[in-house]
Amino acid sequence: MSVKLDILQIQEFLPHRYPFLLVDKVIECEPGVRLVGVKNVTYNEPFFQGHFPQKPIMPGVLILEALAQATGLLASETARDELVGMIYYLVGIDKAKFKRPVVPGDQLMLEVKFLKSKRNIWAFDCRAEVDGEFVASAEIRCAAVVD
Repeated sequence: MSVKLDILQIQEFLPHRYPFLLVDKVIECEPGVRLVGVKNVTYNEPFFQGHFPQKPIMPGVLILEALAQATGLLASETARDELVGMIYYLVGIDKAKFKRPVVPGDQLMLEVKFLKSKRNIWAFDCRAEVDGEFVASAEIRCAAVVD
């Protein structure tokens, strides 16, 4: 069964808000397996004012943050009842790679695949693409802790 989420449903789980909510919608989610989300990158993003004014490029750390937020959504769809009253923190990034810049007008596709969870630590294989081209990848770990 595939789940789709709009921005209001995303905000029910993720505590992030503008300008730091970096997932606009979920177009596919198979709980416990994988999730595909979308970040529409626009010129009016606040980070473009300084990164870089003459050649706007989305910072790599924000691409990783978008992927981490997507992992939170997959975790919430996988174990919604177990995560009630918990907050989900980024705790590790391994094997991060970047191939091409992300610029205004791009639609960043975020794919996260569940690897494992143990003692409230969740691990994911993550990949970002624009127009079917590889942008970035990483293994991301997050922890669910009591708020």
